[in-house]
Amino acid sequence: EVQLVESGGGLVQAGGSLRLSCAASGFAFDDYAIGWFRQAPGKEREAVSCTSNTHGSTYYADSVKGRFTISSDNAKNTLYLQMNSLKPEDTAVYYCAAAYPARLLLHLEEYDFRGQGTQVTVYS
Repeated sequence: EVQLVESGGGLVQAGGSLRLSCAASGFAFDDYAIGWFRQAPGKEREAVSCTSNTHGSTYYADSVKGRFTISSDNAKNTLYLQMNSLKPEDTAVYYCAAAYPARLLLHLEEYDFRGQGTQVTVYS
């Protein structure tokens, strides 16, 4: 059974950091496109950071460039999102997603699998 399970969300003061993790099971990460998306109440879902994984292409939303870093440990089948200098506007439910084969995908609808989400709340 394919599963993506996010963790690491929580409540943090503005300026702080969080690291989200996404543990994948049921498939091998290496050949998959992987990404992080978020959705805040009343706002459209957006791609935060996506990567073609071993193919070397990475995307960051302008709003998170320089603050967030996507990475993966393919041996552990785990995707990470390091979030620094957090702002209240980063508050959202964050989802990880995966799609086969590996390429750069920026829309969640294009992904085959999605996690249940983890809440990130940043207070000022």
